[in-house]
Amino acid sequence: MRVQEEKTQNRAIIYSRVSTEDQAKEGFSLAAQEERLRAYCTAKDWEIRNVYIDDGYSGRNTERPAYKKMMEDMDQWDILVVMKMDRIHRNSKNFTMMMEMLKENGKEFTSMQEAFDTTTAMGRFVMDIIQRIAQLESEQIGERVYVGMLQKAKEGSGRLGFNIPYGFDILDDEIVQVPGEAATVRRMYELYLEGSSLSQIAKYLMDSDILTKTGKRTWQKKTISRILSNPMNCGYLHWEDIIYKGDYEPITDPETFNRVQGLLKRGDFFFVLNDERVESIPFET
Repeated sequence: MRVQEEKTQNRAIIYSRVSTEDQAKEGFSLAAQEERLRAYCTAKDWEIRNVYIDDGYSGRNTERPAYKKMMEDMDQWDILVVMKMDRIHRNSKNFTMMMEMLKENGKEFTSMQEAFDTTTAMGRFVMDIIQRIAQLESEQIGERVYVGMLQKAKEGSGRLGFNIPYGFDILDDEIVQVPGEAATVRRMYELYLEGSSLSQIAKYLMDSDILTKTGKRTWQKKTISRILSNPMNCGYLHWEDIIYKGDYEPITDPETFNRVQGLLKRGDFFFVLNDERVESIPFET
């Protein structure tokens, strides 16, 4: 006799949340939420596998113990049921990320009061629209940030976001030299101008037990080339094709930097002509 396999597509879980603010303003009750959601699942013929409750937690972030446990238990359920969408998230970005995770794992989501149900074709259509709107909003924010950073770079005002290169660090939001690293950078320039190749400089650094920015003992030629070609070393910051003078102590001077660029024959970087003017002069290859 064959044993009938257990159906898993109707395994539902209930999530309810209430914060002190919600109780004061809207009178939400955890018991009332659970009672109504249990009745809803029964009407849908969904088997309730578990109930997850976050009492006194804000919906503006995901730092909630029951929420985290619920997501960890994802292989034990198929449908996530809530009273209202703001019970699960009050942050649209977090909600969209959760929905993407549910979709990737073949899970469904239902909000009882908004009649939002991804187990139906209409619910999936609405979810697709919501995600497209969220994507549009994200792209528009990205465009505004790009325009703002471009204007900031053109004005030469402030420090734009970047990974801290070898030789420098950020202290109290100011660019400062790391003494040992800065000395190594200066030695790199000296060795290269004396005729050492990138491979020879790499060997020198490894033989001297000098570590990389990430603490590794192995130096690559491309790493050294990138350090030698960074105009930040001679006092200039750059963002895309814009370069401007920074307000910090440089490791080397523009003349030394330019001489090294000439030897490297890089056709995609900049020469610093003087303190007032910066111009791109590509090398002929």
